[in-house]
Amino acid sequence: MDSAAFSNWRAEIGLLTPAQRGLAFFDLALSEADDPIERPDDEVGEIAPSDEVACAPGVVAPNAVGPIVEEKPEPELLSKVGRDRIAGFGCPHCGDFAIGGWGRANGMPRYRCKACRKTFTPLTGTPLSGLHYKDRWIDQARALISGESIAKAAERCAIDPTTAFRWRHRFLSALNQDKPKSLSGIVEADETFILESFKGLHEGLPRPARKRGGKGVKRGLSEEQIPVIVARDRTGATIDAVLPRLDAASLTAALGGVIAPATAFCCDGGTAITAFARRAKLEIHVLAAPGNPRPEAPEYHINNVNAYHGRLKEWLRRFHGVATKNLATYLSWRRTMEALGTATTPDAWTMGAAGMGPHLHDSRI
Repeated sequence: MDSAAFSNWRAEIGLLTPAQRGLAFFDLALSEADDPIERPDDEVGEIAPSDEVACAPGVVAPNAVGPIVEEKPEPELLSKVGRDRIAGFGCPHCGDFAIGGWGRANGMPRYRCKACRKTFTPLTGTPLSGLHYKDRWIDQARALISGESIAKAAERCAIDPTTAFRWRHRFLSALNQDKPKSLSGIVEADETFILESFKGLHEGLPRPARKRGGKGVKRGLSEEQIPVIVARDRTGATIDAVLPRLDAASLTAALGGVIAPATAFCCDGGTAITAFARRAKLEIHVLAAPGNPRPEAPEYHINNVNAYHGRLKEWLRRFHGVATKNLATYLSWRRTMEALGTATTPDAWTMGAAGMGPHLHDSRI
């Protein structure tokens, strides 16, 4: 079709009925599926605006003639999620960055990868995919910010408590992996212990049930206490992990490769953590009395990580015991609260639930 015929055809589009337009869209989609991935612009007689959405840093998409994002960004949160995820990860199916807009579906933008030709939405491949009642997600995010119980979150979001429980863990799932890639400078590390809990398990318990968290049978440290390691540098970047046992091997699995060798590593001198630091060839500073740094080196202490332990345990108290199987998820919840700080907003939590947490664009990545 020459340029004149194409212009005449476009002028008649306004006369089509909705049913006719639907058939036309269908025919165009089928026709494009048989075309080469890159369509020459001179076939339409003029330079078509680029329909690219995002491109990997340093990679130029074929035939890109301008900025990849739209000239007027959409204000909707899910549109921002889509643009950021594409810019960071590319196609969720194949990882390619040659991606174009493909209309809308279920109130969300839709995209199509030119490499694998599969379509997707901003939530494809995220824990939020398939979750209903999008208009109530902001309320769920507010419940996370407030640290509300399941019952209060269910009331706020007007959903069943079982749904509220599922939403909580779907929203927090992606944040389990959202951690700083490294800690640098002066790093403080120390372990703390949290009482083992089988909350939610109604049969097959290895011991008598406790009510509302309860207390351990044995005083002090015992097999009832679950070790949790927390490492934190002076910028506030925090890495935590639930340990299967308190030994050098478990600490290496949790912190190995995260702390640079040039780091000044402050700890309390425990056997396991000292063995880990020696294996990692770190500059070790032992603080035998936490909160009381040596006068000749006042900058070396573990006050920050101990204060974090205190805030974590005080915050966990409201839940009257956290099931040990879910403890890592609650650690990520608290870690994200600290990372966002004053930037805590419902939008930020929804972005985090979609895999765009506060550490995704960490400058140290």
